[in-house]
Amino acid sequence: MHDNFNDHDESIEYEIEVETDTDVQAIPNDSLVLARDILPSHLPLIPLRPRPAFPGVIIPLTITGKDRVRTIKQAMETETQAIGLVMVKELEEEDSAENLQRVGVAAKILKLIHTDKDSAHVLVNSLERFTIQDVHDTDGIIHAEVEYFFSPSFTNNPELKAYSMAIISTLKELVQINPLYSEEIKLFLGRTSMDDPARLTDFAANLTNANGFELQDVLETFDLHRRIDKVLVLLKKELEVSRLQTKISQQIEEKVSKQQREFFLREQFKAIKKELGLEKEGKVSEIEKFQERLKKLTLNEEAQKAVDEEIEKLSLIEPSSPEYNVSRNYLDWLTILPWGRFSKDSYDIKRARRVLDRDHYGLKDVKERILEFIAVGKMKGDISGSILCLVGPPGVGKTSIGKSIADALKRKFYRFSVGGMRDEAEIKGHRRTYIGAMPGKAIQAMKSAGTANPVLMLDEIDKIGASFQGDPASALLEVLDPEQNGSFRDHYLDVPFDLSNVMFIATANQLDTIPGPLLDRMEVIHLSGYILEEKLEIARRYLIPKALESHGLDRSQVSINKSALADIVDRYAREAGVRGLENRIKKIMRRAAMEFAEGRTEKIQVTKRDIETYLGKPLFAEEELIKESPGVVTGLAWTRMGGATLQIEATAMKSKGKGFKQTGQLGKVMIESSEIAYSYVMGHLQDYDIPEDYFDSHFVHLHVPAGATPKDGPSAGITMTTALLSMIRQVPVRKHLGMTGELSLTGRVLPIGGVKEKTIAARRAGLKALIFPYDNKKDYEDLPDYLREGIEVHFVKKYPDVYKIAFGE
Repeated sequence: MHDNFNDHDESIEYEIEVETDTDVQAIPNDSLVLARDILPSHLPLIPLRPRPAFPGVIIPLTITGKDRVRTIKQAMETETQAIGLVMVKELEEEDSAENLQRVGVAAKILKLIHTDKDSAHVLVNSLERFTIQDVHDTDGIIHAEVEYFFSPSFTNNPELKAYSMAIISTLKELVQINPLYSEEIKLFLGRTSMDDPARLTDFAANLTNANGFELQDVLETFDLHRRIDKVLVLLKKELEVSRLQTKISQQIEEKVSKQQREFFLREQFKAIKKELGLEKEGKVSEIEKFQERLKKLTLNEEAQKAVDEEIEKLSLIEPSSPEYNVSRNYLDWLTILPWGRFSKDSYDIKRARRVLDRDHYGLKDVKERILEFIAVGKMKGDISGSILCLVGPPGVGKTSIGKSIADALKRKFYRFSVGGMRDEAEIKGHRRTYIGAMPGKAIQAMKSAGTANPVLMLDEIDKIGASFQGDPASALLEVLDPEQNGSFRDHYLDVPFDLSNVMFIATANQLDTIPGPLLDRMEVIHLSGYILEEKLEIARRYLIPKALESHGLDRSQVSINKSALADIVDRYAREAGVRGLENRIKKIMRRAAMEFAEGRTEKIQVTKRDIETYLGKPLFAEEELIKESPGVVTGLAWTRMGGATLQIEATAMKSKGKGFKQTGQLGKVMIESSEIAYSYVMGHLQDYDIPEDYFDSHFVHLHVPAGATPKDGPSAGITMTTALLSMIRQVPVRKHLGMTGELSLTGRVLPIGGVKEKTIAARRAGLKALIFPYDNKKDYEDLPDYLREGIEVHFVKKYPDVYKIAFGE
């Protein structure tokens, strides 16, 4: 191993006596040389990396490796002191005879500067090119038989003279751009004649920073014209790189100079202001700002101690220290939190009722529950430790109810979503040892609210995640536990902060995905969907005025009559909430705004006939919901979006044997319900006047549209059973009938959940009669009168009761 320093020192000429040697090659007759300059045809080789050597250059080399040091010492003992310098083929492979290029340079060792067992520093003068004829490795020392190439004389060749001038011109440009080349070029031009273009070409190639393989290609090019062409290309590349490097350096220098100038001016400005008493030193000013904040706060003992220690630490740190900003940011957070700062609560029940009625229509049971909650706070004197969870489908007003509660209590309101949160540090903060550390959401919310008793809303708590970084739901346990949050310790602050006076309100679409320990800390209030009448009133009171304002319109320009609104609700927006209805109204307003923008002046009155013009084809059709035919029964279901109706269809085909199939993306529970229904009907054929061999000759198919929607839940048993009996007897069930309930193998009707949501869905679909399990009678009686009005409800214990109601027998 060795290193080529790429230092280009002046060649040294020696006068020696002429000697003859049988082991040498003839030198051209036109060159008169001394005996010691005659080059041997047998040379010891030194592998070079990462670039080759060129003739006519003095090179300092550092040789490493025992074998290479032995090669140098052996060469020094010869009369000519000549070695061969050959670049390796593969830079990463070890030195070997096979890993050497075929063309190298013969060189004389001028001086052995330093040597030891494993390394040597030598100064060599490279002389002529050679081509390796034969190479072999003897005891670690590589020897080669070589054939030399001596450059002919081109004394009076005008073409080559022009090439030489081109090279010299490019070198002069390089000197002007990069002075590092200056000294070497001057020395070379001072000792080399313009009549020697070969030496000039080799020197120019050696001067460039081209990669080793490009330079090896130049070394292997014996034809001078082609060699000069290649070197000129390398020089032009070097020139472009030098220009770009100079440009970049100038840009950096200009930027640094500007920054230094601004820095000195700012420092002078600071010094002048300090002398005039106009400004204090930055650190002193920061400490005074923190102390001024502390006068308005009431910190607990541990927090006060931490602040005092940090202020003392800050006063000793230089502003230029990295620790300064860490300490300053920590103090900034500690002193900006609302320690002991409370807003005065309002327990005025009448005012609270006005606020809730102003912001929301319907939801009577929810409003009453909230008013009861405020009344308890009035009697108790505070509502600390209160954690509510509002559960309901999207668009029913969970978030807006939280804002109304804060307004009714005259408290600050702050909302943040925990949906999709996967890092517990989002809740409890990062430790100050991390770069960019900051407190968690709970402390950030307190800073934004500005009081120690705000209403904090944790939106989408049912969608909180977990990952390898921790479980945010577990971190929330401390935040939402009244027994623990009085001394909540954020990882960043590392001092206790009192969250016990905060009123927490969480929102969710369902309870199933909320961890049990977290749900146990909250008081759940269910918000069901809206019926048609409620949606009409909400649209009239809130949605239409809001849409008019947001689209730059007013009531004198656009109106939607009641029948049109009812048609929108019935055929375009049957979801539990009002978000879909709001979007349809906005679409109408956009079309109206476009008409006025195009020059319309008269008022737009939207009627039922105009709805399809504005909203396109309806999404729901009446016949899709209530379609009485044999084998089709309407069931009631609960989803995360609220209540829904679904039709269960049954049919049978003649076959040689029995069979049963279910479709419609049914979940495991619904598949089990269908199998129970099939078994129940097969075991009670005589009770319903069905031939005993019916199933032996029919293949039965049960389907629940729509097929693209997954469905599951334990409430479709009696509906599936009724659909099978209706199909077998070819008798439709009574009109406008809906049912829900699970069935056991013995015919018992088991209770279900979501009675309110299912009742709302039935009213929305226009059903007049409902069948519920008897055990759900209390749940139904707890519903508001306006939901029960106009619906005939039957409560059943056994399936025969269902059969009598469905078929009137």
